[in-house]
Amino acid sequence: MTGAPHPHATTSHRPWPVCRGCCGIALDMGSARTRAWLAGKGVVVDVPTVTFPGAGAVYPIQRGTIVDTPGCARMLQRLLADRLPRSTRPMVIFTAPVLDGLAYRTEVRTAVEVLRPRCVLTVPSARAIAVAAGADLSRALMVVDIGAHVTEVVLLDDGAVADAHRTALGTDDLDESTITAEQIAEAVASMLTSMLHQDRTSLTVDALRRRILLAGGGALRPEITHHLTGRLHEPPRVVPAPHTAAVRGAARLLQAAHTHPSTAHRSPSTASLR
Repeated sequence: MTGAPHPHATTSHRPWPVCRGCCGIALDMGSARTRAWLAGKGVVVDVPTVTFPGAGAVYPIQRGTIVDTPGCARMLQRLLADRLPRSTRPMVIFTAPVLDGLAYRTEVRTAVEVLRPRCVLTVPSARAIAVAAGADLSRALMVVDIGAHVTEVVLLDDGAVADAHRTALGTDDLDESTITAEQIAEAVASMLTSMLHQDRTSLTVDALRRRILLAGGGALRPEITHHLTGRLHEPPRVVPAPHTAAVRGAARLLQAAHTHPSTAHRSPSTASLR
């Protein structure tokens, strides 16, 4: 989000939690866990991404892909509907994977309709992570997000996605003893090497010189960071509280959007923060 406000612009919204006339939600819906930040309350939801439509559990997001949109809607209704002030329509922002993001964004926007949003924003997970880390987005930045089922390697340039690679590997594979930490580190190194070979500019080199920014649950696994350090020949920069970085970064962007003059009288809409 860039640009300066008009000198005579006004807004009816004050920063949360002072502003009580409206509410906002930041969402990070992953294959393993769903996290939600609520204006004035912080992170209020951090639970497994699962629904119980019948006798057994159903997982509506698998390997970063939404396979059950109605299930996601039921989950959001169950987790958040009773937490929202009555007769208000929230501003919602949600994180989305960079690759296959269009389909994901479409499905999430359908699911969040159950919350009756007045405005829906999306942000790439990698950018939200960088915002949570307080990174300098004016320079090239490499973000590695190791989740439960998916690992993304994303190159940001001036805050926008310049390149991205993904593999269907994550920390749950470690827990199931099907994949080793060394294999995940090798997969990350391989994706970085591919980006270097394909980049005809200096962006990837510049980003790697600043060291990669590491987030996701995988950043909490010392065996992964150990092997990554060995493959990269230097330790990654681990984001504080890396498992919740995406939702916290989305919350910061939501707060900025909430107080921006352009949202003061916005009708229900959707937008993407790239």
